[in-house]
Order: sequence, then C-alpha cells, then structure tokens
Amino acid sequence: MTLVIVAEPAPLKISADSVVRVGKTRVTLDTVVSVFKHGATAEEIVYRYPSLKLADVYATIAFYLNHQQEVEAYLQQRQQQAQEVRKMNEARFDPQELRDRLLARKAEQDVC
Repeated sequence: MTLVIVAEPAPLKISADSVVRVGKTRVTLDTVVSVFKHGATAEEIVYRYPSLKLADVYATIAFYLNHQQEVEAYLQQRQQQAQEVRKMNEARFDPQELRDRLLARKAEQDVC
C-alpha cells in the first residue's frame, strides 16, 4: 500500500456578506483565530463550537499560521467595520435614551 499525499484546500468559505466561515458552519474565522490566540487547543475549540469538525479546526489553525499577515489584515478590517457599524447604530439609536425607555417600561410593568 502506498501513501498518497494530497494537498487539501483550507476549509474556509467566504459568505455573501464577505465573512470567512469555517467549513459548512456559521462559525467565523475571526472566532477560531481569537480563541486559538487566547490559548485554546483545537479540541477545546471543537468542544466550544460543536458544529466544527476537528480536522477543519486544525486546518484553519494551520492556514492562520501559514498566512498570519493576511489573516491579521482581514481581522483588522473586520474590526474596523464593526466599529463603524457600532458608531452608526449609536448615532441612530441613542443607547442612553433606549435604556431610559426600557427602564420606564419595566417600572410600569412592576406597578401593575
């Protein structure tokens, strides 16, 4: 029997909203890399996100380690986009005003 070595593509897919997801799951590359950078093993990541396959997590970590600069640039871009969306939402919906309205509604319910 001969061992056949075949290169397999990384189990990463870019969704319609330009988010990189792992395998056929909704778990993002951002999530896996973040948890990995905080010291989680591949097994721990699969435990936290059971929709992931262990082999896909290892392949994702390998992809990250082999393409750190590109992945870090992608993660930074995603962080900037998130901050922009957060600022737009805060401008549209004042968080203090929303909080005050919710507390007033809760107070009304407590009276009844």
